[in-house]
Amino acid sequence: MRYEYKYIVHKSKMEMLRQMVLPFVNVDKFAEVSDSNQYTVRSIYFDTPRYDFYFEKIEGIKNRKKIRLRGYDKEDMDNLVFLEIKRKYDVPIIKYRAPIKFGDALDMFEQTKINGHIIISKDFPKGFENSKRFFYQVFSKNLRPVVLVIYEREAYLSKFDETIRITFDKNLRSKAYPGLQELYKEDRISHSLQDHFIMEVKFNKHFPGWLNPVITRLALRKQSASKYVISMDTNKVVNRLTKSTLYTRAKWSNS
Repeated sequence: MRYEYKYIVHKSKMEMLRQMVLPFVNVDKFAEVSDSNQYTVRSIYFDTPRYDFYFEKIEGIKNRKKIRLRGYDKEDMDNLVFLEIKRKYDVPIIKYRAPIKFGDALDMFEQTKINGHIIISKDFPKGFENSKRFFYQVFSKNLRPVVLVIYEREAYLSKFDETIRITFDKNLRSKAYPGLQELYKEDRISHSLQDHFIMEVKFNKHFPGWLNPVITRLALRKQSASKYVISMDTNKVVNRLTKSTLYTRAKWSNS
């Protein structure tokens, strides 16, 4: 089980926030390879024809999920990407990941079958099992790609507990209805939260006590900050008022 607390922070507070947390953290190994201590996160999110996952979030459904193809940095067919299911049970989060090379992932979707290219390793011993979970969701719910979400992530790990991770997610941008081959493309991109970034605090058991005075000093407020929902709204993918009414009616009629 894992927990995530999110804060939308004005850019003017970024440097002060960074200086206040640095005594307590180390740069994440994936970020320190860059001079700017950050890397690019790219995700194509899937949803049903009725946008059920989108409305589960905005309706405040406690048990919900996100289905996505996630990659990092720049395009290469040999890049490692991940088939991901992110499930939220009220507050705790469980993530199922299956690693695969980008070129093999495109081939897998084209063939509409698991083609034996899932990478099994000590870090991902259940990769094949998770890939079956992923494609069960895709095929049983007739999922389709609905939005590409991109941002730069500045990432840190607590010096006292490496299960505690703090990230600054910046320059949020997106594109509606991408093809899977567009995971690394940035043409016709729309920007969101241009004067803000999202700070995420992820932990397994206890919220880091040393962070409480920082949050108080900068007057930060924990809140919903779904990059998926923000990006969907930025691109006006869904008529929220009309579709929300239909979603609610359908939900109750099927219960």
